[in-house]
Amino acid sequence: MRLTDLEIFTVAPPAPGWGGRYWTFVKLTTDDGITGIGECYVSTVGPKAMDAVIRDVFERHMLGTSPEEIELMFRRVYSSGFTQRPDPTTIGAFSGLEIACWDIIGKARNRPVWALLGGRINERIRSYTYLYPEPGQDAAEFWVNPDWTAEAAANCVRQGFTAVKFDPAGPYTIRTGHQPAMSDISRSVAFCAKIREAVGDKADLLFGTHGQFNTPGAIRLGRELEPYNPLWYEEPIPPDMLPEFAEVARQVRIPLATGERLTTKAEFGTLLRLGGVKILQPALGRVGGIWEAKKIAAIAEVFNAEMAPHLYAGPVEWAANIHFAASIPNILMAETIQTGGAFHLALIKHTITWEDGYILPPTAPGLGIEFDEDLARAHPYTGTRLHLEMQEAPCDYRHGNRFEGGAPTDT
Repeated sequence: MRLTDLEIFTVAPPAPGWGGRYWTFVKLTTDDGITGIGECYVSTVGPKAMDAVIRDVFERHMLGTSPEEIELMFRRVYSSGFTQRPDPTTIGAFSGLEIACWDIIGKARNRPVWALLGGRINERIRSYTYLYPEPGQDAAEFWVNPDWTAEAAANCVRQGFTAVKFDPAGPYTIRTGHQPAMSDISRSVAFCAKIREAVGDKADLLFGTHGQFNTPGAIRLGRELEPYNPLWYEEPIPPDMLPEFAEVARQVRIPLATGERLTTKAEFGTLLRLGGVKILQPALGRVGGIWEAKKIAAIAEVFNAEMAPHLYAGPVEWAANIHFAASIPNILMAETIQTGGAFHLALIKHTITWEDGYILPPTAPGLGIEFDEDLARAHPYTGTRLHLEMQEAPCDYRHGNRFEGGAPTDT
């Protein structure tokens, strides 16, 4: 069984577009006709350039190789160009291709992927979602309105969620970490107060920041949030400031979470050795794939840390997250887009089930999903923008900060 063919789908989800501007799926085929689907969660370059990277990684390091040779192919990619260090672009390309290989292996053996990873230790996976506006609601207002988000949180609890995430502080800038504006601190406190009042002890609060603050700024904000007992304080400082997470942890009594922008066990291992973070959030379409995530989870066990795989992409990465989560003992929860996402679920023909706050791991062979290629081709992304983008303008200390959320409205 050898890898012979690659097809790439760059798909634009219809409005409201939860999950980003586009999703990149890869389909691999073997010489005996077995196909596998994967997803690359990386957009450091534009879609056309990323297609070229994916094809180069496949043709240079994977073509003609057995899909079972996961470790060999990873080492080829990790070492490419005499590097042997994390690279979000090439490793992101490999991640989606690696996920597709697991889909093939599972189908060849008529077993779900989780069965090949040590078995299913978790029969259902606790899930969480971001708080999203309702159809017809003013999205720009929703992201800064604590009453609206509290109402959304209460609705999530009624659906069965036991954890909800929100990130009201902003702004998301290309600059290095900054001090939060006092208005951002006040808004963050108001969000926590209103949401805690709305959900009581029925749900955990997950507070996100997308790495926007310097160390003193993260400490100032975090201390103000402590009375509302969030389960985690996510990426309070830029993701490349690994030693500084320990300093924030020493000063703030909220567990720290991070990892969606890290890649490979090298970065996660360093983070754990330095201390401070006990909740790891790898994105399996960027971190190196399912096998690399399993290694990270094993390292995390030694440090008494938990895993909460990130998802702000399409449904194939979600499927990979679920098989990964089903197979590890130190899973905390897994991110979903609402209860699965209407277009997400349509793309996989509703082959994953969300039920009363939990995701049920598929039992069909491979990833256990049925990817709708016709639907994917009917929604091509034809623009040149990136999956998500950050603003160049700095924090506005006078007029406040607003942002459009994670559903870009332009092409």
